[in-house]
Amino acid sequence: MELGRSEIDDLIPHAGAMVLLDAIASWDASQIRCRATSHTKADHPLAVGGVLPTLCGLEYAAQAMALHGRLAGVVGTRPRKGYIASVRNLVWHTERLDTLPSPLLIEAELMAKDGGAVIYRFAVSAEGVDVLTGRATVLLEG
Repeated sequence: MELGRSEIDDLIPHAGAMVLLDAIASWDASQIRCRATSHTKADHPLAVGGVLPTLCGLEYAAQAMALHGRLAGVVGTRPRKGYIASVRNLVWHTERLDTLPSPLLIEAELMAKDGGAVIYRFAVSAEGVDVLTGRATVLLEG
């Protein structure tokens, strides 16, 4: 079942233009797939001088991870803040997100968890072509 922007707004602490994802296409206990078109907006909150560097795709992936954590109960029954502590195997295949076709597909797969941390593998792609891939360790507060 696809979830839209209003459900996303209720699941993560971001607000307004900082909610970068448009829809959750699918999710289960181990993975999530989201779509986004915000990378094409001229007033993107992470753009500098009209340029949205590919590294900003990490924020798209982080929001997908946060959504998965809430939906799949990875972070428990209450919302918990998470902080990216480590990013590994980060590879990007383009310099900018703002020049890519719409929509972006953002995928995150839970690799490991314990009470205080989670590890996700993530990928951002556009029209089936990898844009940014990597693995992130997220430390959970409280």
